[in-house]
Amino acid sequence: MSGGGQARRALLLVNPKARNGGFSLDAVRDTLRQGGIEPFEPPGDPDCTAVIKRHAGASDLVILGGGDGTLNAAAPALVETGLPLGILPLGTANDLARSLGLPTDPVAAAGLITTEEARPVDLGRVNGHYYFNVASIGFSAELAGDLTAESKKKWGTLGYAIAAIRVLRRVRPFTVYLEHDGQTETITTIQVSVGNGRHYGGGMTVEETATVDDGKLDFYSLEVKHWWRLLALLPALRRGTQGKAADVRAFDTTEIVVKTKKPRPVNTDGELSTYTPAHFKVCPRAVRIFAPEASQRPGVARPGFTLPF
Repeated sequence: MSGGGQARRALLLVNPKARNGGFSLDAVRDTLRQGGIEPFEPPGDPDCTAVIKRHAGASDLVILGGGDGTLNAAAPALVETGLPLGILPLGTANDLARSLGLPTDPVAAAGLITTEEARPVDLGRVNGHYYFNVASIGFSAELAGDLTAESKKKWGTLGYAIAAIRVLRRVRPFTVYLEHDGQTETITTIQVSVGNGRHYGGGMTVEETATVDDGKLDFYSLEVKHWWRLLALLPALRRGTQGKAADVRAFDTTEIVVKTKKPRPVNTDGELSTYTPAHFKVCPRAVRIFAPEASQRPGVARPGFTLPF
């Protein structure tokens, strides 16, 4: 904060490939300085994890400009260094930012970093890969493989819906073996999702009461027989009430193993990062993020049309 104290030093990194990665940072820099934070921006390096580790000793905090994929990539370095994180929402969906109640305007988000505390949040972890929002196997992983950076930049969240319609027509049920809470289950599904946060997919909600700091994972499985059934489930998927449907299995846990007959890719926050068998765990209070206190966060998803992934 501004005043007589020494300015905090912030490592400011922006992903130029993010949908709004070309946003002018002049007003952001001014806002940070007025709030007692001095940003510094080292020469470009595509590996943000390496940059954060390299400059950790000279930084009081890290500020990342980008979308959920950018944050996902930085998670290992944030855990290792313990540096608190400020977020400039410059991506397509910005699901973590919405889960935390951050402003969508980057300048307003910069102002929030200067006034709010760094609050602990959980991370999901699957086969050694961290994620903030949700990890999925099945339909959403196929969608992630089809969705290009160019289509996200051009169409925004509508790009997800366009790609989803293409993928839906070829999606087929598959068998999954679950191990959790001392029990095993065999299910047939088109997608299983393991959520750590609240929002994902540019408009979906993992579970209606989920938060990114509740110390648990929220699992659901779409055990629908026909792809068009997903259209009927859309309102529930947006509200996070899909677990009440007869053809959706849902529960919360802290650890789960998901196995399939053949290896299937796992989509973590929009990136294909590993394959089944997949061992999921929650990592409570793993990182700190500048955000409003929990009572100030909105409890509804952003309006708009998309499909689950």
